[in-house]
Amino acid sequence: MNLNEQMTRLARQAKTASRELAKLTMAEKNACLLAMADALEKNSNAIKEANALDMESGANSGLSNAMLDRLKLDDKRIAGMAKGLREVAALPDPVGKILDERTRPNGLKLQKISTPIGVIVIIYESRPNVTADAASLCFKSGNATILRGGKEALNSNQIIAQTMIAAGKLAHNDFPEHAIQVVPTPDREAIPILLSLTQYIDLCMPRGGESLIRAVADCSKVPVIKHYKGVCHVFVDAAADLTMAEEIVMNAKVQRPAVCNAMETLLVDKTIAEKFLPQMAQKLAEKKVELRCDETAFSQLSTLNPELRLKAAVEQDWFTEYGDYILNIRVVDGVQAAIDHINFYGSAHSDSIITKHEARAKQFLAEVDSATVYWNASTRFTDGGEFGMGAEIGISTDKIGARGPMGLDELTSYKWMGFGDGQIRA
Repeated sequence: MNLNEQMTRLARQAKTASRELAKLTMAEKNACLLAMADALEKNSNAIKEANALDMESGANSGLSNAMLDRLKLDDKRIAGMAKGLREVAALPDPVGKILDERTRPNGLKLQKISTPIGVIVIIYESRPNVTADAASLCFKSGNATILRGGKEALNSNQIIAQTMIAAGKLAHNDFPEHAIQVVPTPDREAIPILLSLTQYIDLCMPRGGESLIRAVADCSKVPVIKHYKGVCHVFVDAAADLTMAEEIVMNAKVQRPAVCNAMETLLVDKTIAEKFLPQMAQKLAEKKVELRCDETAFSQLSTLNPELRLKAAVEQDWFTEYGDYILNIRVVDGVQAAIDHINFYGSAHSDSIITKHEARAKQFLAEVDSATVYWNASTRFTDGGEFGMGAEIGISTDKIGARGPMGLDELTSYKWMGFGDGQIRA
């Protein structure tokens, strides 16, 4: 069987499974999800062994420490996957909701009802927990899913999916065998073939770096929900609580620098820069963060601790998602300058203002054109789990359709149902 035939079979099987999924009740879907969660924990040793193979291969191929951190699975992260599945099971069924209801003058009754999208292809890099997150959310919302993780996580992704499928079959006799499928080859040519099958595939959601997402969007013949990159900002206003600001900056940058909601640029009001930046820079230096500074910030920091890793920022830096221990710093003249910077250089992902000044905060929240904006909170909260959606399928920076963290409701479409008693159109 050649690659084209292989991908066509996957897509056809997924389409059939999506029809079967639509017949499952909420209770049946939840029972499968709970069984999957238990199975992930029971099979944690096997999952870690498969992940160790990927970690070894990744280290040998030169993956950065940040990327290896994204790839790693330990007991805590496996427990987190299981917890995510249980949270999804506890959420209301997103399918079958009455979204709108009206009766026309001729007596025709209309209802707008939420429905599954159908078959969703998820393409992602490094983080094998996405396999569980994506599969569980698609399953709960009645969608069949085809998962295509990066080659660096192939062993991990395969065993997670296999574990979930086996558990689903044990939990329910009519579990659709192909509701969850993993593309078995790392061959890049599989992606354009799969995304050309418009008769079977309804939607694609890529998760990863900008180059991956652009490549997917460029080749796909099916709709793509995307965010190209996460160039996230924290603005420390003149009226900020500086202790709070330090804690938020550290969390936004160094807790997990490789993720898309990590901060890439710190903006500081010029009236507090001389007081705030030296102490902030010292804390960042303790975590080995390289600082790429505008002229003002560089001038203020260059005479301090020689251990600071300082560079003069260049124009391209402000557009860059590093996914690493690198941070841009710019000193700005007030909230409007911060808003202008974010709207020009940002990626419409997640941005935060730290301030006690309510009017400035409300201006920032209203005028920053991003999927998620915060007042006195870390950008790291842009996540389906943190938003109470259970596991997360992705984060969209598109403006049409889903925007921001995507959970169950964002994985549904709708149809109109008409109830008549013989009405005909004049």
